[in-house]
Amino acid sequence: MDNGVSHEDQSFREKELDEIARKISDLDKWREIFSYHRLEINSATHQVLHSLPEPSINSKWGSFPVSLAMAMGLRKILFGNTVHIFNHGWKKSYFKFQEPSSDLSYALEIGKGGSRAIQMAVQVNILKYLLFTRSEKGSDFFSLCRTNCREQKEALSAALVDSLWTAGERQKVIICVNTSETYFPSTRDFQADGLIERLQLFEFLEKEDAKKFIYDHLQWFKGEGSHGVILFLYSLLFSRTFERLQKDLDISTTHLLQAQGGDLICRQAVLNLILTGRASPHVFNGYQQGSSQDLLHGVLARSDVGYLRWKKDSREQPNLSQVGSMLKTPKFPIWLCSINGTYSILFSDNKLLLSDWKMEHLFGLYFYTGDLSQKKAAYLTVDTHSHHWEEVQQNENCVPERPVEMVIRTKWKGASVNWNGTLPFF
Repeated sequence: MDNGVSHEDQSFREKELDEIARKISDLDKWREIFSYHRLEINSATHQVLHSLPEPSINSKWGSFPVSLAMAMGLRKILFGNTVHIFNHGWKKSYFKFQEPSSDLSYALEIGKGGSRAIQMAVQVNILKYLLFTRSEKGSDFFSLCRTNCREQKEALSAALVDSLWTAGERQKVIICVNTSETYFPSTRDFQADGLIERLQLFEFLEKEDAKKFIYDHLQWFKGEGSHGVILFLYSLLFSRTFERLQKDLDISTTHLLQAQGGDLICRQAVLNLILTGRASPHVFNGYQQGSSQDLLHGVLARSDVGYLRWKKDSREQPNLSQVGSMLKTPKFPIWLCSINGTYSILFSDNKLLLSDWKMEHLFGLYFYTGDLSQKKAAYLTVDTHSHHWEEVQQNENCVPERPVEMVIRTKWKGASVNWNGTLPFF
């Protein structure tokens, strides 16, 4: 449980800040920490974390505290029960950009573990904003590499609110923030976790109001110790509403997170919710009957951004695991890719790539993995008229299975891929 430092004890607060200041050498990097009025100490981890400013109540922004019933609903839709909680890896995840005006200034620092999938899905929407939707003229790749700090804030605000607004059927957005107040105690059936019982929910009926609210309070999502990824996920679920989520899901997916290898991983429904606004459990178009004759839910409309998947030796039913055209051919040439269960991104800065078939004969794609070892996006040239791959495939002892190339071929069958001097990786 966190112990908040009172405003009234000014001398104690100044003493704490002085102690921290002596331990921090890079004051420029940490100056945002000292601009806040409150400091919280997490007794569970014995780490000093800066606190975030309390939500400012504005008359035109309705807000209300979380209830026990709402918190239980969150856990049931996420975990399938009210007992499980997020692990440390999830709790420390937030949205942080790489250095401004660098080769990856448009990119988030992507962590490890189950929350990585959400960060990568948000990254797809960041690219959509920076390349295509912030101006009618659009931008090119080189402008991405000149993204400054202000543009980073604008892009993250736009990406977050875009998913929330779409999930809310373009009618309403709910934004969850973490406060110092505890709105209900633990019960025999529900154990508080230091976050869920402290949520304040802000409601917006206009997208621009929600975007400005997030921009003005972006530290709730991008600050270290803010639980930014979890807060975004909570906001996404409340914006969608539990009623809509139950209709989105089917018998194959009754909750959104799955325990695997000691972590919690996102099911496909979470990714589809961020990318399309609907928590469809599958990636095929429309509806299909499963093996038990139950109706399974896929993607119903062409999405703004896409999704591709390739997995070696997949045991899933081909008709259920194959990505449909709604995700393969999005409105903008940006794809979240799942390659052997690991997420990456392919994108182009050519807005016309998917609207003119002649553009798809020979074109370029940028490939970003989110790994710390990658210092800039790889540039790949895709040739859909070359028969090189088909010729090689005729020799069964020499079938190319470079994963990135294979996932590209799920969209452009038989395409050859030139790495342009970069050693193929991933």
